[in-house]
Amino acid sequence: METLIDIDKSLFIFLNSLGAESFDFFWLLVTDKKSSIPLYLFLIYYLYKKFNNKEFLKYLILIVILIVLTDQTSGFFKEFFQRLRPCHDQEINDFIRILKEGCGGLFGFFSAHAANTFGVATFFYFILKRFSKNFKYLFLWAIIVSYSRIYVGVHFPIDIIFGAFFGIATGYLFSFISNKIHL
Repeated sequence: METLIDIDKSLFIFLNSLGAESFDFFWLLVTDKKSSIPLYLFLIYYLYKKFNNKEFLKYLILIVILIVLTDQTSGFFKEFFQRLRPCHDQEINDFIRILKEGCGGLFGFFSAHAANTFGVATFFYFILKRFSKNFKYLFLWAIIVSYSRIYVGVHFPIDIIFGAFFGIATGYLFSFISNKIHL
């Protein structure tokens, strides 16, 4: 386990060091939760246009529950495992770039950003793929948002990977459940 943590820290230091001041603004914008609001509004509007009111409400309720679940589960894991965020890890602070003021809570395993974005991407992909193949690009958005957490110095790669897997599994489960609920 210690070897895995050492590899994770080394990979984090490498990926975090790829940053450049000229791109910092972009990555700080991407990592800000408010920057995803236009995408969320578009997806909700798309649902509204493609489904009747009962189906739309069903999907809306499920997506809210999905986001709350991935977010709260991440919080539970952070308190349970108590793995320091990179920005709080004194062992590596001299080797990393920390861009985000107030880098979040003390602990970072696993990333709520990764869980939320991959959960949303997966859910909407399975719900909407019959209308357009372009919804696969939601996963690109999730990858970019998740990487931003490494770039700004607040999550290790394992935090991101586990959050992504949790989000994908949860998003898939909720899309499966949505197919079983008939209104």
